[in-house]
Amino acid sequence: MPENRENRVAQLTWDAVAERISAGAAAILPIGAGAKEHGLHLPMNTDLIQAEWAADVIATEFDALIWPVLTYGYYPAFVRYAGSLSLSEATFRSVLADLIGGLQAQKVRKILVVNTGISTIPPAEAVVKAVVPSGQAHHLRLYDGPRLRSTRKELSEQSYGSHADEMETSSMLALAPQLVRMQRAQASPDKGPFPGPLEPDDASSPAYSPSGSYGDPTLATPEKGERLIAAMRLDMIDMARDALQPGS
Repeated sequence: MPENRENRVAQLTWDAVAERISAGAAAILPIGAGAKEHGLHLPMNTDLIQAEWAADVIATEFDALIWPVLTYGYYPAFVRYAGSLSLSEATFRSVLADLIGGLQAQKVRKILVVNTGISTIPPAEAVVKAVVPSGQAHHLRLYDGPRLRSTRKELSEQSYGSHADEMETSSMLALAPQLVRMQRAQASPDKGPFPGPLEPDDASSPAYSPSGSYGDPTLATPEKGERLIAAMRLDMIDMARDALQPGS
């Protein structure tokens, strides 16, 4: 994966950041869990990896500044699995509001909140609308682009899924194949639509998933991943371009 060092705030000095802000650079604030289970075959920082990648895509295309990934968020569906942590929704909203407020105070022209989660979408959307009604901040949802939706529909062989499944595993096979342990991938029991908080131990639960996946990651391939990543890249560039338009 590429690492855009010149655009990463964590690797710059404060005066270099000040110069970039004064020149009109947009801010990218990525959201991606650093400690959230992703089955037996993907690392717990899978969302963080995807957030870093998406931020690099946008920063490279638009010369934007990338702030460090917000690695803790509202992820209540996964806390029954060891290591997975979640903030309360209220705390997550408060933290995000404070970070956006800090960027506003430094007179950043545009703020792009790049979100790799699902449960984080409603609270992040609410914060962006409440804190910055002027449209200074924009909420970009990694999995919500039209090209990605179309590509997933075309490629998917699983009958259900949304977490550490065929699609997410394929994407990781393209982004960070060295971290994927396909020999450990396990399909979850088919319980239909996403049943809510997943359950690792109670086989009678409609949310039972002993592996932590929801879907069938055994169907994942690098070729599917390359196509999914290409679709996400174009979607993210389009979303960012729309957000950075004057008056948007």
